[in-house]
Amino acid sequence: MISRIDLRGDALPEGPALRDLLPRADFDVSAALEKVRPICEDVRHRGDAALIDCAERFDGVRLTQVRVPAEALTRALAELDPAVRAALEESIRRARLVHSAQRRGEHTTQVVAGGTVTEKWVPVERVGLYAPGGRSVYPSSVIMNVVPAQEAGVESVALASPAQADFDGLPHPTILAACALLGVDEVYAAGGATAVAMFAYGTASCPPANMVTGPGNIWVAAAKRYFTGKIGIDAEAGPTEIAILADDTADPVHVAADLISQAEHDPLAAAVLVTDSAELAEAVEKELAPQVEASKHVEERIRPALAGRQSAIVLVDGLDEGLRVVDAYGAEHLEIQTRDAAALAARVKNAGAVFVGPWAPVSLGDYAAGSNHVLPTGGCACHSSGLSVQSFLRGIHIVDYTRDALADVAHHVVTLAEAEDLPAHGAAIKARFGWKVPESK
Repeated sequence: MISRIDLRGDALPEGPALRDLLPRADFDVSAALEKVRPICEDVRHRGDAALIDCAERFDGVRLTQVRVPAEALTRALAELDPAVRAALEESIRRARLVHSAQRRGEHTTQVVAGGTVTEKWVPVERVGLYAPGGRSVYPSSVIMNVVPAQEAGVESVALASPAQADFDGLPHPTILAACALLGVDEVYAAGGATAVAMFAYGTASCPPANMVTGPGNIWVAAAKRYFTGKIGIDAEAGPTEIAILADDTADPVHVAADLISQAEHDPLAAAVLVTDSAELAEAVEKELAPQVEASKHVEERIRPALAGRQSAIVLVDGLDEGLRVVDAYGAEHLEIQTRDAAALAARVKNAGAVFVGPWAPVSLGDYAAGSNHVLPTGGCACHSSGLSVQSFLRGIHIVDYTRDALADVAHHVVTLAEAEDLPAHGAAIKARFGWKVPESK
């Protein structure tokens, strides 16, 4: 059901050589880019008409309009299962606690007497958020995108989710209810690359956005790449991943359940166990079979995900080697189920989010830990972070110098300008002092 990779005995290689030994899904965004290009350009030229045609082509429903009517949002919230509403409200509350603490304040540094640099943080003006709606429904992704944008102070927040034939062309009602709970009233029935193109170019019904965030399939990732430079993006999210670093103290029932929890997302989802215990590896393999049989989505998602090249049990000589492996892998979600898990977690360098010990499974982070579940995939955790308030803020430096403060450093500026063969830069300084560089005090 799941393969093994044995890295015991020999010294682990460094850098890319180690990464090449580890399991990873095939996820060719470049190939997908050529397929989304004509779709994006169709939206550019035909706007809402292209969105309506694409919804019929890809989602099997003919829309009369792309924007979701306000009454549909109100109705979805009114008809929401009370237990689901309570769970969403608690998820929102916890996410706000964490994300409100991420706000940055303005800070002024006095560089010299009369010379200051102030850094202020300004939110992007308008963001387009994407909530997937293909194999599953993700109201949790609505929360994870909307809350940090709101806490950052973004004034205009719009959300898109695919049209659903089962709901008369509207996005799933739980998506709409989550939007209503969060006070988002600008919602569009648009999916995949068409949603990203709608936010990038704008249409008659949807003004263009400065930034697009949110998870999605390979077509969403390809569209984000296509528009990079025109709009801001969070990341080119690939298939979800879980890596678990465990020793012989880990409960194989927990480990197997956690691997399956991510495998149920997608046939390309990655489930990786890294352990120095052959006994745990065997116990987990035995535990997977009955748990998989008792699950939903077995044949179309879980079984192909666990059997795919992206999933494996990796055997290592010790936890130090295991830590090197998970750092090389750079998992979206990394669980540490070992003795003194907190100390080991503190040594992790590359992960989207780290879950410490047996009582902090990835499922908690997906819904109600307060952390964000929009995280870097495909090894991008070595250079990228998950979605946060900071994702929606821009730092601006405000430079304020007096005449004397400029005079004191003018000779250095002129010297560096001439060293770079940019004499006009130096001339801009000299012009302020009668074309003679002041001597520093």
